[in-house]
Amino acid sequence: YASLIATILLYAGVALFCGCGHEALSGTVNILQTYFEMARTAGDTLDVFTMIDIFKYVIYGIAAAFFVYGILLMVEGFFTTGAIKDLYGDFKITTCGRCVSAWFIMLTYLFMLAWLGVTAFTSLPVYMYFNLWTICRNTTLVEGANLCLDLRQFGIVTIGEEKKICTVSENFMRMCESTELNMTFHLFIVALAGAGAAVIAMVHYLMVLSANWAYVKDACRMQKYEDIKSKEEQELHDIHSTRSKERLNAYT
Repeated sequence: YASLIATILLYAGVALFCGCGHEALSGTVNILQTYFEMARTAGDTLDVFTMIDIFKYVIYGIAAAFFVYGILLMVEGFFTTGAIKDLYGDFKITTCGRCVSAWFIMLTYLFMLAWLGVTAFTSLPVYMYFNLWTICRNTTLVEGANLCLDLRQFGIVTIGEEKKICTVSENFMRMCESTELNMTFHLFIVALAGAGAAVIAMVHYLMVLSANWAYVKDACRMQKYEDIKSKEEQELHDIHSTRSKERLNAYT
Protein backbone atom coordinates (compact mmCIF):
# COMPACT_ATOMS: atom_id res chain seq x y z
CA TYR A 1 0.00 0.00 0.00
CA ALA A 2 2.88 2.38 0.69
CA SER A 3 4.26 1.77 -2.80
CA LEU A 4 0.79 2.25 -4.28
CA ILE A 5 0.30 5.59 -2.48
CA ALA A 6 3.74 6.80 -3.60
CA THR A 7 2.97 5.75 -7.19
CA ILE A 8 -0.33 7.65 -7.20
CA LEU A 9 1.38 10.74 -5.77
CA LEU A 10 4.17 10.48 -8.37
CA TYR A 11 1.72 10.15 -11.27
CA ALA A 12 -0.35 13.08 -9.98
CA GLY A 13 2.73 15.29 -9.61
CA VAL A 14 4.20 14.37 -12.99
CA ALA A 15 0.81 14.84 -14.69
CA LEU A 16 0.37 18.31 -13.16
CA PHE A 17 3.92 19.34 -13.98
CA CYS A 18 3.91 18.05 -17.56
CA GLY A 19 0.35 19.08 -18.48
CA CYS A 20 0.31 22.51 -16.89
CA GLY A 21 3.94 23.19 -17.78
CA HIS A 22 3.30 22.41 -21.45
CA GLU A 23 0.26 24.68 -21.63
CA ALA A 24 2.06 27.43 -19.70
CA LEU A 25 4.93 27.34 -22.19
CA SER A 26 2.46 27.59 -25.07
CA GLY A 27 0.82 30.56 -23.36
CA THR A 28 4.24 32.17 -22.90
CA VAL A 29 4.90 31.90 -26.64
CA ASN A 30 1.60 33.62 -27.40
CA ILE A 31 2.28 36.41 -24.90
CA LEU A 32 5.76 37.06 -26.29
CA GLN A 33 4.53 37.11 -29.89
CA THR A 34 1.34 39.11 -29.28
CA TYR A 35 2.26 41.69 -26.66
CA PHE A 36 6.08 41.89 -26.75
CA GLU A 37 6.09 41.66 -30.56
CA MET A 38 8.81 39.03 -30.67
CA ALA A 39 9.28 36.75 -33.69
CA ARG A 40 11.10 33.48 -34.25
CA THR A 41 14.62 33.85 -35.54
CA ALA A 42 15.23 32.26 -38.91
CA GLY A 43 17.85 29.53 -39.14
CA ASP A 44 19.41 27.49 -36.35
CA THR A 45 19.81 30.37 -33.91
CA LEU A 46 19.07 29.45 -30.31
CA ASP A 47 16.42 31.95 -29.25
CA VAL A 48 13.76 31.85 -26.54
CA PHE A 49 11.25 30.09 -28.80
CA THR A 50 13.72 27.31 -29.62
CA MET A 51 14.42 26.86 -25.91
CA ILE A 52 10.69 26.63 -25.20
CA ASP A 53 10.36 23.93 -27.86
CA ILE A 54 13.25 22.04 -26.23
CA PHE A 55 11.54 22.29 -22.85
CA LYS A 56 8.38 20.83 -24.36
CA TYR A 57 10.30 17.82 -25.68
CA VAL A 58 11.90 17.41 -22.25
CA ILE A 59 8.40 17.38 -20.73
CA TYR A 60 7.37 14.61 -23.13
CA GLY A 61 10.41 12.57 -22.07
CA ILE A 62 9.75 13.14 -18.35
CA ALA A 63 6.14 12.01 -18.69
CA ALA A 64 7.08 8.78 -20.49
CA ALA A 65 10.10 7.96 -18.31
CA PHE A 66 8.38 8.38 -14.96
CA PHE A 67 5.29 6.52 -16.11
CA VAL A 68 7.52 3.47 -16.65
CA TYR A 69 9.60 4.12 -13.52
CA GLY A 70 6.50 4.35 -11.32
CA ILE A 71 5.33 0.95 -12.57
CA LEU A 72 8.78 -0.56 -11.89
CA LEU A 73 8.87 0.80 -8.35
CA MET A 74 5.37 -0.44 -7.59
CA VAL A 75 6.16 -3.91 -8.95
CA GLU A 76 9.37 -3.99 -6.90
CA GLY A 77 7.37 -3.10 -3.79
CA PHE A 78 4.87 -5.89 -4.49
CA PHE A 79 7.60 -8.48 -5.02
CA THR A 80 9.38 -7.41 -1.85
CA THR A 81 6.16 -7.76 0.11
CA GLY A 82 5.66 -11.20 -1.41
CA ALA A 83 9.19 -12.15 -0.42
CA ILE A 84 8.48 -11.27 3.19
CA LYS A 85 5.18 -13.13 3.29
CA ASP A 86 6.60 -16.25 1.65
CA LEU A 87 9.76 -16.30 3.74
CA TYR A 88 8.96 -19.64 5.30
CA GLY A 89 7.64 -21.16 2.09
CA ASP A 90 9.33 -22.21 -1.11
CA PHE A 91 10.32 -18.64 -2.08
CA LYS A 92 14.05 -18.01 -1.86
CA ILE A 93 15.49 -14.52 -1.48
CA THR A 94 18.35 -14.18 -3.93
CA THR A 95 21.35 -11.87 -3.95
CA CYS A 96 20.10 -10.44 -7.25
CA GLY A 97 16.89 -9.32 -5.56
CA ARG A 98 18.80 -7.45 -2.86
CA CYS A 99 21.02 -5.82 -5.50
CA VAL A 100 17.94 -4.68 -7.45
CA SER A 101 16.48 -3.11 -4.30
CA ALA A 102 19.75 -1.30 -3.57
CA TRP A 103 19.92 -0.11 -7.20
CA PHE A 104 16.39 1.30 -7.00
CA ILE A 105 17.30 3.15 -3.79
CA MET A 106 20.30 4.82 -5.46
CA LEU A 107 18.34 5.64 -8.63
CA THR A 108 15.40 7.07 -6.67
CA TYR A 109 17.77 9.25 -4.65
CA LEU A 110 19.26 10.67 -7.86
CA PHE A 111 15.78 11.29 -9.27
CA MET A 112 14.81 13.08 -6.05
CA LEU A 113 17.78 15.44 -6.49
CA ALA A 114 16.79 15.93 -10.14
CA TRP A 115 13.22 16.83 -9.16
CA LEU A 116 14.55 19.29 -6.59
CA GLY A 117 16.43 20.98 -9.43
CA VAL A 118 13.29 20.94 -11.61
CA THR A 119 11.31 22.51 -8.76
CA ALA A 120 13.89 25.26 -8.35
CA PHE A 121 13.97 25.86 -12.12
CA THR A 122 10.14 25.99 -12.31
CA SER A 123 10.08 28.69 -9.66
CA LEU A 124 11.87 31.08 -12.06
CA PRO A 125 8.92 31.60 -14.49
CA VAL A 126 6.61 31.83 -11.49
CA TYR A 127 8.77 34.67 -10.19
CA MET A 128 8.79 36.38 -13.60
CA TYR A 129 5.03 36.18 -14.01
CA PHE A 130 4.52 37.33 -10.44
CA ASN A 131 6.50 40.47 -11.23
CA LEU A 132 4.43 41.04 -14.37
CA TRP A 133 1.19 40.41 -12.50
CA THR A 134 2.30 42.81 -9.74
CA ILE A 135 3.02 45.55 -12.30
CA CYS A 136 -0.45 45.09 -13.78
CA ARG A 137 -2.05 45.29 -10.35
CA ASN A 138 -0.06 48.37 -9.32
CA THR A 139 -1.04 50.09 -12.54
CA THR A 140 -4.72 49.70 -11.72
CA LEU A 141 -4.21 50.84 -8.13
CA VAL A 142 -1.93 53.83 -8.73
CA GLU A 143 -3.07 56.29 -11.37
CA GLY A 144 -0.41 57.79 -13.57
CA ALA A 145 2.22 55.18 -12.67
CA ASN A 146 4.72 54.54 -15.45
CA LEU A 147 6.21 51.09 -14.89
CA CYS A 148 8.19 49.08 -17.42
CA LEU A 149 9.21 45.46 -17.83
CA ASP A 150 12.38 44.75 -19.79
CA LEU A 151 12.92 41.16 -20.91
CA ARG A 152 16.68 41.70 -20.80
CA GLN A 153 16.43 41.65 -17.01
CA PHE A 154 15.48 37.97 -17.11
CA GLY A 155 17.88 36.91 -19.86
CA ILE A 156 15.10 36.12 -22.32
CA VAL A 157 16.65 38.32 -25.00
CA THR A 158 20.20 39.51 -25.55
CA ILE A 159 21.52 42.81 -24.28
CA GLY A 160 21.47 44.30 -27.77
CA GLU A 161 17.73 43.70 -28.18
CA GLU A 162 15.36 46.05 -26.45
CA LYS A 163 12.08 44.26 -25.79
CA LYS A 164 10.48 46.50 -23.22
CA ILE A 165 6.83 47.05 -22.46
CA CYS A 166 5.57 49.92 -20.31
CA THR A 167 2.29 50.67 -18.63
CA VAL A 168 1.58 53.60 -20.93
CA SER A 169 1.58 51.38 -24.03
CA GLU A 170 -1.56 49.87 -25.53
CA ASN A 171 -0.07 46.37 -25.62
CA PHE A 172 0.50 46.44 -21.88
CA MET A 173 -3.09 47.40 -21.12
CA ARG A 174 -4.38 44.70 -23.46
CA MET A 175 -2.13 42.12 -21.85
CA CYS A 176 -3.24 43.01 -18.33
CA GLU A 177 -6.91 42.91 -19.32
CA SER A 178 -6.58 39.56 -21.11
CA THR A 179 -7.19 36.24 -19.34
CA GLU A 180 -4.15 34.71 -21.02
CA LEU A 181 -1.67 36.28 -18.60
CA ASN A 182 -3.61 35.22 -15.53
CA MET A 183 -4.11 31.70 -16.89
CA THR A 184 -0.42 31.24 -17.77
CA PHE A 185 0.66 32.52 -14.35
CA HIS A 186 -1.59 30.05 -12.52
CA LEU A 187 -0.56 27.19 -14.82
CA PHE A 188 3.07 27.75 -13.84
CA ILE A 189 2.04 27.75 -10.17
CA VAL A 190 0.25 24.41 -10.59
CA ALA A 191 3.27 23.03 -12.47
CA LEU A 192 5.47 24.11 -9.55
CA ALA A 193 3.11 22.33 -7.15
CA GLY A 194 3.28 19.21 -9.33
CA ALA A 195 7.09 19.24 -9.21
CA GLY A 196 6.90 19.56 -5.42
CA ALA A 197 4.51 16.60 -5.29
CA ALA A 198 6.98 14.56 -7.36
CA VAL A 199 9.73 15.40 -4.84
CA ILE A 200 7.49 14.22 -1.98
CA ALA A 201 6.73 11.04 -3.94
CA MET A 202 10.45 10.39 -4.39
CA VAL A 203 11.04 10.84 -0.65
CA HIS A 204 8.13 8.47 0.02
CA TYR A 205 9.63 5.94 -2.37
CA LEU A 206 13.00 6.24 -0.61
CA MET A 207 11.40 5.42 2.74
CA VAL A 208 9.51 2.47 1.24
CA LEU A 209 12.54 1.09 -0.60
CA SER A 210 14.83 1.50 2.40
CA ALA A 211 12.35 -0.28 4.67
CA ASN A 212 11.84 -3.08 2.16
CA TRP A 213 15.58 -3.49 1.67
CA ALA A 214 16.10 -3.71 5.44
CA TYR A 215 13.30 -6.27 5.74
CA VAL A 216 14.74 -8.36 2.92
CA LYS A 217 18.20 -8.20 4.49
CA ASP A 218 16.86 -9.35 7.88
CA ALA A 219 14.77 -12.00 6.18
CA CYS A 220 17.85 -13.29 4.38
CA ARG A 221 19.70 -13.59 7.67
CA MET A 222 16.73 -15.39 9.21
CA GLN A 223 16.60 -17.70 6.21
CA LYS A 224 20.28 -18.57 6.60
CA TYR A 225 19.73 -19.21 10.29
CA GLU A 226 16.80 -21.52 9.54
CA ASP A 227 18.85 -23.39 6.94
CA ILE A 228 21.75 -23.89 9.36
CA LYS A 229 19.37 -24.93 12.13
CA SER A 230 17.63 -27.41 9.84
CA LYS A 231 20.98 -28.81 8.73
CA GLU A 232 22.13 -29.26 12.33
CA GLU A 233 18.88 -30.95 13.29
CA GLN A 234 19.25 -33.29 10.34
CA GLU A 235 22.81 -34.12 11.39
CA LEU A 236 21.69 -34.80 14.95
CA HIS A 237 18.90 -36.98 13.64
CA ASP A 238 21.36 -38.91 11.48
CA ILE A 239 23.75 -39.37 14.42
CA HIS A 240 20.92 -40.55 16.65
CA SER A 241 19.73 -42.99 13.99
CA THR A 242 23.27 -44.35 13.51
CA ARG A 243 23.72 -44.88 17.25
CA SER A 244 20.33 -46.57 17.51
CA LYS A 245 21.30 -48.96 14.73
CA GLU A 246 24.63 -49.70 16.40
CA ARG A 247 22.92 -50.46 19.73
CA LEU A 248 20.39 -52.65 17.97
CA ASN A 249 23.17 -54.55 16.21
CA ALA A 250 25.09 -54.95 19.43
CA TYR A 251 22.01 -56.21 21.26
CA THR A 252 21.29 -58.66 18.43
